[in-house]
Amino acid sequence: MRQRDVWVYLGGEEREETLRLRGGGADVCPCRLPWLGGSSPRMSFQNLERQYLKGYDWSIFHYLTVTMLVLLGGIFLLHITAIILLLIATIDNAWWFTDTTSTDIWARWVKMNGVWNYTELPEYYQQHHEYLQAVQATSVLACIFAILGLFVFVGQLFTLAKGQRFTFSGIFQLIACLCIMIAASIYTDIFHKDEKNGWYGHSFILAWISFVLTFISSIIYFVLRKKTA
Repeated sequence: MRQRDVWVYLGGEEREETLRLRGGGADVCPCRLPWLGGSSPRMSFQNLERQYLKGYDWSIFHYLTVTMLVLLGGIFLLHITAIILLLIATIDNAWWFTDTTSTDIWARWVKMNGVWNYTELPEYYQQHHEYLQAVQATSVLACIFAILGLFVFVGQLFTLAKGQRFTFSGIFQLIACLCIMIAASIYTDIFHKDEKNGWYGHSFILAWISFVLTFISSIIYFVLRKKTA
């Protein structure tokens, strides 16, 4: 139950009273309202409350509500998109291409007689085994933190008070952003940098795109946290 100060006329005398507004979270400015009559101030203020709520313009409240819902829906879609791109980048075998090979961070496929055959990663990768494990681990962690951030985002809408929402989602997204950035940076700096007969595949590109999306979503979460504080 919220309280707002209003001015009313009681028998020609101006007095400051308190009007209890039930429901509605919009701020109401102090205003001058006519005396509505009644046998007692208690009954009069009940009438005043009904008249005030009846005449209040709720269009602004509805506009803000719809705007917030659209914003939350957009953030949700952005988060889902980032998760999908992270999963594709981590799972799909398209980090490095040549005319006859397709390589990801887990294995290599070789094209023989028009058929792609699964093979182990070449010795070149085994020479940089620690870097390869770092790429694999950070890619998986990026997916995990992004998915956890989505569940936290949905859960905190119904459990946390204003000013505390979106903080944990922003932290999870920022960690996912750092993880996929580390994975893509190591892969760029260590693997295939001297090879001229191949090109980076769509999984590598999607890894960098997901880095941008997770970074943007983490910033949005932190900004929303300040807006709702």
